[in-house]
Amino acid sequence: MLTFVILEVLVAALAYAAATYAVWQHHAVGTPYVRVTLAAGIGLAAQLVALVHMSLHTGVMIIGLGTALSLFSWQAAFLLWLFSFNRSVGALGLVMYPVAALSAIAGLLVPDSSSAHEALDWPVQLHIVLSMLAYGLLTLGAVQAVVLSIQHRQLRRRPPSGVFTTLPPLETMETLLFRLIGAGFFLLSLAITTGALFISHLFEQHLAHKAVLSVVAWLAFAIMLFGRWRYGWRGRLAVRGVLGGYLLLVLAYFGSKLVLELILGEHWW
Repeated sequence: MLTFVILEVLVAALAYAAATYAVWQHHAVGTPYVRVTLAAGIGLAAQLVALVHMSLHTGVMIIGLGTALSLFSWQAAFLLWLFSFNRSVGALGLVMYPVAALSAIAGLLVPDSSSAHEALDWPVQLHIVLSMLAYGLLTLGAVQAVVLSIQHRQLRRRPPSGVFTTLPPLETMETLLFRLIGAGFFLLSLAITTGALFISHLFEQHLAHKAVLSVVAWLAFAIMLFGRWRYGWRGRLAVRGVLGGYLLLVLAYFGSKLVLELILGEHWW
């Protein structure tokens, strides 16, 4: 089984590398975007098969630290693949596909917890699905913020250089950023609500920091969206606010998994 997983991860990494190069070529010299679609599709399929092989044990899905990292990157790359008919979204592949490749490799190298696991009830599964979808959209939003930050720096040059000359105007890129964050914020709100309703031990000691950081991240995104709506926040302020909120979300999830699984030997999806 391990041999097959290694091969699957290798195929995924190579396909993502090809997709990244194809994105660059598309924006730099105008090659057909279908090359990106095909290469990324192969990478997504190979990584998904590897994830299934790594996470399914004795009929119960186990999402350890490494598997979670790979899964998060896969769903963000998958959403990008679905949305990439929009030129401004497709450019995110320059960042997202390399991240997906590295995360697939990390998922293979970082060990999962060996602690006992139990099947989850459907309300908890709903909470998990909503959380994963929210994290996927907010990950794309964070990638968009990084690209937007680089684009701001490039525009200070006269004229901008490289692939950034082919990107849509800053206003369009900022609108896309807040659309991604708005959709992710809506799903995150549902995830936090279902967690509060269906997880009775949400604020017990081993999960309290995860819950608190998630709520703080939610507040950060809420403030950014309100500021955009009420005061027209944009530019560096928007980028820093989005990246700050995303960092809190990453700490809430991966920080909790790191402490629980690698230090305390416990598990929570």
